Amino acid sequence: MQELCQYLDGANIDLKAFTEDFYLRMAQGRLAPVLRTLKTLKGKGIHLEITNLVIPTHNDTPETVRKMCAWIKDELGVETPIHFSRFYPLYKLRNLPPTPVKTLERNRKIAMEAGLEYVYIGNVPGHEGERTYCPQCKKLLIFRQGYSIGEVNLSKGKCKFCGKPIAGIWA
Repeated sequence: MQELCQYLDGANIDLKAFTEDFYLRMAQGRLAPVLRTLKTLKGKGIHLEITNLVIPTHNDTPETVRKMCAWIKDELGVETPIHFSRFYPLYKLRNLPPTPVKTLERNRKIAMEAGLEYVYIGNVPGHEGERTYCPQCKKLLIFRQGYSIGEVNLSKGKCKFCGKPIAGIWA
């Protein structure tokens, strides 16, 4: 990981859940190495974003989301973007329903209440949670719909309205 970091500007890492049980049961892995990787990337100054695929009944409890968001805030910083992505039943988990949009909205609210500045909802085209808003003045910075980008209100990596630096790679 240390060697790889010299070649990276940014990374999006899947944080599949925030319990050891989920990683052992569902991913045949461990949570600690993922958290260590996130801290290493952040420590090396690499722009870091996190994706959490929200799977109904497996990693979607409010308590677990609160713990995860508190850890992100404390260990990685409030400027670390997190994407709560909607699960669709495929492959081995076809018996589950798609993630309810209300669950994604609840998780987004929890993350924002925890103080995280860039909280997104993924796999729900057209949802306002796809867009980037300035954490300071709350104005729309980047309009996204699916994979399309419309309005962009950034100037040299800062909010065009209030001048706050916005986390990301803008050059």
